Amino acid sequence: MSKERKVISSPQAPQSVGPYSQGVQVGHFLYLSGQIPLNAAGELQQGDIVVQTVQVLENIKALLAAAAMSLADVVKTTVFLTDLGNFAEMNRVYAEYFPENPPARSTIQVVALPKGAAIEIESIAVRSSDFEKITEDTAA
Repeated sequence: MSKERKVISSPQAPQSVGPYSQGVQVGHFLYLSGQIPLNAAGELQQGDIVVQTVQVLENIKALLAAAAMSLADVVKTTVFLTDLGNFAEMNRVYAEYFPENPPARSTIQVVALPKGAAIEIESIAVRSSDFEKITEDTAA
């Protein structure tokens, strides 16, 4: 398995606001930095948790596409909410983006998020076409 490290970025997602990459691909795995509801211009998407969750998931889709992947390749997410009272609405939107075989997930309430965001989602993906190859590699 290739262990080459490749930085992934997309102009359709907000640029990093600190010393980190939008995503890093190592072998079969893609690790995406936490996405908050910034648009591609770097402006916070104003609106309720539904609007902010949609923006975050669209950012994730854009970064996955930059690595020739899709939401179907996501195997794990971590959702950070500033108010667990928003869980049901976030969960409803999230389910629309992951309608079948959703990834493993943790959801955590935090005191605050960058730029005053109400939500942040980080994710890990594995290219679906690589699942068989990974199984072969680990069996060897």
